[in-house]
Amino acid sequence: MGNWFVNNWFSATIICVWMGINIFLFVWFYFLYVMDEHFFYTRHLLGSALPWARAPAAVLNFNCMLILLPVCRNLLSLLRGSFVRCSRTMRKQLDKNLTFHKLVAYMIALMTAVHTVAHLLNVEWFNNSRQGVYDNLSTALSNLEDDPDDKTTFLNPVQITDIKPQQIPTHFVFTSIAGLTGVIITLALILIITSSMEVIRRSYFEVFWYTHHLFVFFFAGLVIHGIGYVVRRQTKKSFEEHNPFFCQNRTEDWGKIPECPIPQFEGGPAQTWWYVIGPMIIYLCERLLRFIRYMQNVQYRKIVMRPSKVLELQLVKKSFKMDVGQYVFLNCPAISQLEWHPFTMTSAPEEDFFSVHIRSAGDWTDKLIDIMQKLPEGAQGPKMGVDGPFGTASEDVFDYEVSMLVGAGIGVTPFASILKSIWYKFKDNDPKLRTRKIYFYWLCRETHAFEWFADLLKAQENEMEERGMGDFLTYKLFLTGWDQNHANYVMINVDRDTDVVTGLKQKTHYGRPNWDKEFEEVRKENPTSVVGTFLCGPEALAKVLEKKCAKYSDVDPRKTKFYFNKENF
Repeated sequence: MGNWFVNNWFSATIICVWMGINIFLFVWFYFLYVMDEHFFYTRHLLGSALPWARAPAAVLNFNCMLILLPVCRNLLSLLRGSFVRCSRTMRKQLDKNLTFHKLVAYMIALMTAVHTVAHLLNVEWFNNSRQGVYDNLSTALSNLEDDPDDKTTFLNPVQITDIKPQQIPTHFVFTSIAGLTGVIITLALILIITSSMEVIRRSYFEVFWYTHHLFVFFFAGLVIHGIGYVVRRQTKKSFEEHNPFFCQNRTEDWGKIPECPIPQFEGGPAQTWWYVIGPMIIYLCERLLRFIRYMQNVQYRKIVMRPSKVLELQLVKKSFKMDVGQYVFLNCPAISQLEWHPFTMTSAPEEDFFSVHIRSAGDWTDKLIDIMQKLPEGAQGPKMGVDGPFGTASEDVFDYEVSMLVGAGIGVTPFASILKSIWYKFKDNDPKLRTRKIYFYWLCRETHAFEWFADLLKAQENEMEERGMGDFLTYKLFLTGWDQNHANYVMINVDRDTDVVTGLKQKTHYGRPNWDKEFEEVRKENPTSVVGTFLCGPEALAKVLEKKCAKYSDVDPRKTKFYFNKENF
């Protein structure tokens, strides 16, 4: 438990604070609508459905205020280090922005369901009261209408009586401001959430991308929703003149005796825009900045097809500055005007260009690779929009004395940038380099995937040996898929000095790593160090490594601690 606390205490604190605010808002507004005397007559019509509708609305307002902030990439980059040099713990929390975005979305979905069910019951009870199904007080309250001459204001928003009673609730939902915007909000939310499921996002990214932009309709409906004033209360002046506790059983005397003038009601002010106007402005600025970046010219320096259908693009953009491990969003209008996809940069900050490696992994990447393959040699590619760079967990790799880098498949890309940058730092004798040891692990299913990265590792090997720092970089390559022919070839060449797959001095390992053994070895070699563990790979591997970081961290602050960091897009 102590080891888990070392890695997750701040995240747990943030979640507890967020959940505490949600609970407070729900409880506060629930009892407000239960206890407030100005809602005495409203509660008589609606019963417990009133607080069950309004309390979730308060929680919804709070979470709709938060939902856009975690996806404002430029804001996060600003907080992460452009102007504010926040602590390592805070930076790690910012790297979990999408996790928090999902948590907030789940809360919005839950509260929307409760709010919707409660208001459906409210409409039914409003209609029944209008039809005189309940007691005399409910009927008298429902018969109040807006009449400027005698200054009365209605309480029951269901005013229509010239259609069949069973059709009135449906008619009200689809003709009132509150009802129609509620339908739009709910439908948009259902489409957004269902298309965000892992299976759809991985297999049909375009569906996820386009339906997520229904958030525009969601927020537009949200701002307008409260203008309908469906939930009403007795005005302050009317409450002073008309005491509902005295007058509730004297409906026939309303307006006839001075103690019971006809009660007047009002709708509360629409409050949602108070919560969301700030985040909406921030998000609009975010989109404006993205558009400005999109319009900036991008030149192709080199286009290279690597093994395993991996496309390398070397690009040049004026005033572009990057750090190790950062990523950019790419847009190719020739494929889609709206789709932007994230790619980690594989170049080093010391180079005069930035590069990305793009693996065939869906319709968009397949189309891009197909376009590039058809280009004449030396030709410029299609227009490419670039947004970024944006910070990730890998930026912090040089803040640790010891780092473990774990890449799976194309997930090696951020570490290509890191290893290149190290090469330049050693070449330039950079005195600011704190890192004294790096462990690098790369897991791949097929041998061809190693080929494009092997040259970089060879250069690293030679550089470290020339400087007498052969122990600085320990790397292990794991091949997780092979056939019998490959196995036979390896057995025949087992005595070669270099690896038969990569040509490196370090031999390729077969199968998956024994992470207990690897972590134990790192802990043994670095008994008093803080070790940063960085992963760019699947969620299943992330869960394993996070557990190992907790397991092998020592509660004693003088001994080894492992901090887990994962790339999130």
